[in-house]
Amino acid sequence: MSAWDKWRGRLGTVLGTVGLSVFIPVAAWASSGSGEIVVRAGQNARPAKPGFSGFDCCLMVLFGIGLLVVLYIKLARNRPPD
Repeated sequence: MSAWDKWRGRLGTVLGTVGLSVFIPVAAWASSGSGEIVVRAGQNARPAKPGFSGFDCCLMVLFGIGLLVVLYIKLARNRPPD
């Protein structure tokens, strides 16, 4: 497989993903009422509670995994060869 074919496949995948990520939500929004959902969501919104949310917890876990990977790589490089 030539390099051009590989890059053409990758570019097609990226463009397809971007297209679907844009057009599917737009089609869903257009099929619903003009702004009823947005207004209803604004009326039902509750003020944010202090403390950790699920997103904060996820970021902490990802940061911890990243830190462990960096430390492992650093220790593996400093080891003398067998």
